[in-house]
Amino acid sequence: MSNELPISFKSFMIIDDNLIDLYIASRMITKNNFGKKVLQYSSAIEALKYLQGNQENIPLLPEVIFVDIYMPGMSGFEFMAEYDNLPANLKNHCRVFIISSSVDEEDVAKANSDTNVVAMKEKPITKEFLNELKISYSIS
Repeated sequence: MSNELPISFKSFMIIDDNLIDLYIASRMITKNNFGKKVLQYSSAIEALKYLQGNQENIPLLPEVIFVDIYMPGMSGFEFMAEYDNLPANLKNHCRVFIISSSVDEEDVAKANSDTNVVAMKEKPITKEFLNELKISYSIS
């Protein structure tokens, strides 16, 4: 009999231009059985292309998306503006969290006003936050 905890989510997507944060969050998720698969993107543009390319193939879509705010090329908020144009079936499947080291009140207000954002959390991703996510936002 295995003592491993059951996996909470099939897949996560992490979008962060900081490769260290990307690696740490990915390891935290897989090591603690919060997700079976982690799609890692250092570019919001590439992550958006993945979502657009798989919008009709729900099993390939992540259940949880973590997106950083400040990134070159396309910011997290620009990503969310494009994400809003994706089909409803995709947006109903994915849960998006803004993950940032910013505590700027304008960033928090902008994240909280976006209907596609579940919540904004401060970096780094912690095991406690993932436990909260598992309990509060599990998708049946």
